[in-house]
Amino acid sequence: MLFTRKNYPAGDTAIPVLHIIKSLGRGGAELLLPESLGKHNKEKYDFHYLYFLPWKNQVVREIEQAGGTVVCFPAKNNVQIVLKVRKIVAYVKTHHIQLIHCHLPWAGIVGRLVGRLTGIPVVYTEHNKWERYHRLTYYMNKLSFRSQQYVIAVSGEVARSIKTHYRHEKPGIQVVQNGIDTDKFSLRRPIERDIRKELNIPAHVTVIGIACVFRPQKRLDAWLEIASLVHKKYPDTYFIIAGDGGLRDEMHQKARTLNMKSCVYFAGLQTDIKPWLKAMDIFMMSSEFEGLPIALLEAMSMGCMPACTDAGGIPEVIQDNINGLLVPVNNPLQLADRLTAILPHRDQVEAMKQAARETVVHHFSMQKMVTHLENIYDNLLAKED
Repeated sequence: MLFTRKNYPAGDTAIPVLHIIKSLGRGGAELLLPESLGKHNKEKYDFHYLYFLPWKNQVVREIEQAGGTVVCFPAKNNVQIVLKVRKIVAYVKTHHIQLIHCHLPWAGIVGRLVGRLTGIPVVYTEHNKWERYHRLTYYMNKLSFRSQQYVIAVSGEVARSIKTHYRHEKPGIQVVQNGIDTDKFSLRRPIERDIRKELNIPAHVTVIGIACVFRPQKRLDAWLEIASLVHKKYPDTYFIIAGDGGLRDEMHQKARTLNMKSCVYFAGLQTDIKPWLKAMDIFMMSSEFEGLPIALLEAMSMGCMPACTDAGGIPEVIQDNINGLLVPVNNPLQLADRLTAILPHRDQVEAMKQAARETVVHHFSMQKMVTHLENIYDNLLAKED
């Protein structure tokens, strides 16, 4: 049976909003949730977070500490996720949810079904380009796409991908670029850990790093090959890879094959990435595809010079030779040539570090992103009245 906002108890001051996402591991989309919650108006909105993969729960505590309510409906696969629809409907009714905000395709698919059964408006955030999805995911996402009120794309490139594959006027699509807390990710704030000291890395040498989930699209094998080429020309360069994932053993073996184990440090999964970013001079990404990487924005905010492929929304952040280095996505090894050319010129590196920080502060702040989100929420809820 459908129900509408008229069923909600009168007098509630905070509007209940339910975020639905497949997991709460330490991926970019997942990390946005606790960070954005810290900037939201919690007197106006009461945020709930629902996820399905219980073994990917690394940001649950951060969401709860920021004032969110978190619930897990355990599911082992995408079919089981869809079968949770009735249980989610019951949760929506019990907690008087007035707006559903879904992230990534399978959460979007199930959220749209819940929206149709309850009459609750659904917002969907697309974090990736459609052509990168598995065929089944692609078609299920496309088939259900009309059953939502609004779509947010994290970059212009992602928005263009949606419009290429889904040629309908509705639902409306708006680009809301990812943001980060530039006060939190700042060298001006005291950071107790000194990673360089812990790893015996001299203060004057260059450190090139990355923080990511070990997924195929990150092309960490190419990343290590680039690192090897740079290290052969500049042997006093060090490398840090922070993160974890299914390719961990393969990447460790790749480092051994390249004889890089002495200069590459695998930091593992980190709950606080700031000390590691502080230790880096350059944040390098050799990705095959991206939406708009949160880790990149965090690194730039911490004063790292970015050196990246022009994957996804990255060119919307980096201007080549102004606030970082940019190479074609189909030629990631070109980063080795660009880096070896610029490393002797510390003044240029420092200038791009500063420009990177200024770019994020002025254009990619979390407060700016949250303001856009709340405007979308307000407009959708006003239409329901």
